[in-house]
Amino acid sequence: MTITPLMPVYPRCGVRPVRGDHCHLIGEDGTRYLDFASGIAVNALGHSNEHLISTIQHQAATLMHVSNLYGSPQGESIAQRLIDLTFADTVFFTNSGAEAVECAIKTARSYHQHQGNTDRYELITFNNAFHGRTMATISASNQDKMHKGFAPMLSGFKYAPFDDLAAAEALIGPHTAGFLVEPIQGEGGVRDASSEFIKGLRALCDQHDLMLILDEVQCGVARTGSLYAYEQYGVEPDILATAKGIGGGFPLGACLATEKAARGMVIGAHGSTYGGNPLAMAAAGAVLDVVANQPFLDNVQAMGARLRARLEQFIGNYPEMFELVRGKGLMLGVKLRIEPRAFVAHLRDNHQLLLVAAGDQTMRVLPPLVIDDSHIDEFMNKLSEGTASFQVKDAAA
Repeated sequence: MTITPLMPVYPRCGVRPVRGDHCHLIGEDGTRYLDFASGIAVNALGHSNEHLISTIQHQAATLMHVSNLYGSPQGESIAQRLIDLTFADTVFFTNSGAEAVECAIKTARSYHQHQGNTDRYELITFNNAFHGRTMATISASNQDKMHKGFAPMLSGFKYAPFDDLAAAEALIGPHTAGFLVEPIQGEGGVRDASSEFIKGLRALCDQHDLMLILDEVQCGVARTGSLYAYEQYGVEPDILATAKGIGGGFPLGACLATEKAARGMVIGAHGSTYGGNPLAMAAAGAVLDVVANQPFLDNVQAMGARLRARLEQFIGNYPEMFELVRGKGLMLGVKLRIEPRAFVAHLRDNHQLLLVAAGDQTMRVLPPLVIDDSHIDEFMNKLSEGTASFQVKDAAA
């Protein structure tokens, strides 16, 4: 047998973490890494938050799983907290971001078809988006690398250039059910949409009775300095998918919707075996305890502004290598003039700094939301040393 025990769908590197310590990971060989990847925006509270750990431990000893055939006081409590904090009137809990987006797609379709408009099923999505790895979510993402090997794609999606309102409007037709968009594209290169674009999509939805679906799986849960990024655009969606940071590392996602948008989501329309289990709800409650308050959000904005200013000052020293910094809060991207994966690997393997490559030649900077100035100093020192040694190595080659 030549296949590996773990199905070989990831190009796994040599970092093998066995323990976490706040904003650092420790490998099985004892190597200590500064984690500015956060499990790709998942470990919002770092790796050893006492409140999250103790809450999960207590709930694990009390009740971990119960079928959704029964009442869920735990789920009702967290759903109400999210409703009170957001635009939403109702919540469906999932295990992942892809499942949350799947639920959002179904919710948008069911809104129209519940009213008898069975021909309105298409969603307009945007180039370079990433919505997940299920068949529906890769079909919603116009990326050939994600489609390869899985053809044919599911029908029901049209693609427009990101941040191009006129192109999006031109695709509206008799089958259109709504728009599905990331306010800030993560995998696509930490590209934040303009205010005019998001507000324009909202206006088109109001004009044509369409659903505005925001995929905030990566940019939500305080990552940008507001609980959800839509707040910074001055609009409210009809449906929103959230995950990653909402569980602080425990697998959890959710689909939030208005009462109007969810009118077709009736008994039997959707389901999940594990979604909203008591253990997941405990984790979500602990995360919200920490992040859903203005002082915490203000600190995320302050740390994000300091980190961005340091980055922008730094990249000016290497104009041949770096182009610009973009993003919001602590969801930042550094666009390189070279393919970023080799540089990200160099920082990881030689300077114990963990970052994430993305599209559009971008290096994602996604630290835990609990960093302080000492972590920014450590990050900049490692980045500076790594850039200098990479340049020397590159010149020698």
